[in-house]
Amino acid sequence: MVNTLNWILMAQAEITDAVNSAVESNPQVAEAVSKATASTSVSLNAIDWVVIIGYFVIIAGVAIWSSRGQNTSSDFFLGGRNIGWFAIGGSLFASNVGSEHIVGLAGSGANTGLSLAHWELHAWVLLMLGWVFVPYYYTSKVFTMPEFLEKRFSPTARWILSIISLAAYVLTKVSVTVYAGALVFNVLFPDFHMGSLDAFWCGALLTIILTGLYSVFGGLRAVLYTDACQAIILLLGSIFILYFGLSKLDGGWSGLRDFTATHASQYALWHPLSDKDFPWLAICIASPIIGIWYWCTDQYIVQRTLAAKNLTIARRGTIWGAALKVMPVMIFLIPGLIGAALHQQGVIQLPIKGTGIDGDRVFPTLVTQLLPPGLRGLVIAGLLAALMSSLSSLFNSSAALFTVDIYQKLKKGASEKELVFVGKIATTVVVVCGLIWIPIMKQVAQGGGGLYDYLQNVQSFLAPAITATFLLGIFWSRINAKGAVWGLTVGFILGMGKLTIQTFFSLTDPKKIADPAILAKIGDFNAYYACGVLFLATAIVLIVVSLMTKAQDPEQIKGLTFSSINKEEVRASIHPVDIVTTLIVVAAILTIYLYFSFWTCGHEPAAAQAAKDLADQAGQFLQ
Repeated sequence: MVNTLNWILMAQAEITDAVNSAVESNPQVAEAVSKATASTSVSLNAIDWVVIIGYFVIIAGVAIWSSRGQNTSSDFFLGGRNIGWFAIGGSLFASNVGSEHIVGLAGSGANTGLSLAHWELHAWVLLMLGWVFVPYYYTSKVFTMPEFLEKRFSPTARWILSIISLAAYVLTKVSVTVYAGALVFNVLFPDFHMGSLDAFWCGALLTIILTGLYSVFGGLRAVLYTDACQAIILLLGSIFILYFGLSKLDGGWSGLRDFTATHASQYALWHPLSDKDFPWLAICIASPIIGIWYWCTDQYIVQRTLAAKNLTIARRGTIWGAALKVMPVMIFLIPGLIGAALHQQGVIQLPIKGTGIDGDRVFPTLVTQLLPPGLRGLVIAGLLAALMSSLSSLFNSSAALFTVDIYQKLKKGASEKELVFVGKIATTVVVVCGLIWIPIMKQVAQGGGGLYDYLQNVQSFLAPAITATFLLGIFWSRINAKGAVWGLTVGFILGMGKLTIQTFFSLTDPKKIADPAILAKIGDFNAYYACGVLFLATAIVLIVVSLMTKAQDPEQIKGLTFSSINKEEVRASIHPVDIVTTLIVVAAILTIYLYFSFWTCGHEPAAAQAAKDLADQAGQFLQ
């Protein structure tokens, strides 16, 4: 999804020099651009500050209250396995939707319309977590996903996944989230300084330190309950932007459809196969692979379901999280599209970057120009909440991975008190590593394809090996430990090899190496198609190696595969309410897909153009 955004930004960059020359030669244009850019500054009054401060006081109170009694590793990492479905679902949603998510989706909505909706409709994969994967995780009583791989396969498989996951968290998720949050802080409070530190670094330091504090002292229970509060703030704030935006848009929802219909090629949900970066077939292949890895096998997400009171509550938490997950299309993407329409109508002035809209500043501009005092403060609080939510989840998950999968394996017999202490130290180390990596990520963001392109490519090349290993490992008992170790290793090496080649070699990018041509062609190969190829290659290695070696002892994998799990116990955890609510969520996903696939069809601008095209074709045929 992110490649599309970066493609647009790169296209804009190619003509930025010409635009700058025009601005320098025309004082009136320069003044207009200056005003447009200045319009994104946030002017907060006393009511806004009261709301923001009040919000953080409440969050601090919730964190302190929920952090009591963190005496064991189960308390610290899994909330004592005593968390309700509402908190679990809210945490799943809030952990996924970070500040970079909100700002990025609003900017993409303004630039590319509904292109990113495919990724936001991954709610069906979240349902897959609750109905398919959680029974195996929960009944095996594991703390982490690498621990599950050890039970299913071997300690070697556990070590491989632990190392891959920790490296990915530190080098991508933590640093990228902090960078994006610092960028948001820089946009919202451009004049904020602390000594020689500008607004960007002040935002990075403040958010990562404050979040790290309540993650270190509160454990997962504090993370879950504060996440539930933050999910509510995120939803309310974005809904208000949607409401006020439509109320100011000429024609309301119908006017938005008119605007989209007249720019259908730019704002369409589906892109043709000829699209270089976002062909529909590649998206249909890659999005489920990446979605299953992220939602069903990643410690960052799955850890929330493992904190449930029982299997029923865990499943309901995923259903509630899936219901929330369908909302970003309406509350994050659509407001960005509304912003573009309002900009065209002259109602608001969005900042310009090159010849297009500056996506990073769309959401802050909507906040400042659409919302009244008080609500403006609430949305800003929600934006900061999103950043803190994602970071707190990352910190706790990283600490759990290190403590349970590495430290406890190296020092057997460690006391519960010692494990909790090590978990807090590990969280602190992750915080420091994230800060150290920010300058490097900042350079990555300012060069090449950009930060989001870098992050999305890493996910596209990291996900296939892990997804294939978990899927085949659960659904086919013949897959053994040697197959898993070879599959994870080969898949990871191939994925990182593609990423490395793509970074340095290309036939189309003059800044990269074009010789040898075979490497350049591999570098240019679409990342989403490559995701599917990597998945297939990993699956083949898993199957071939497993069939060539001895099968595992059935007693060792009892309850860990589809053929051996206690199906009666799983059925007993299912309530009719769970089935009904699941069907409602599925119906909502299908409805959104169908509606936005055809939402401009028959609408006046699109219908008129379609009728004209049909008449022209008929006339040519008759002639």
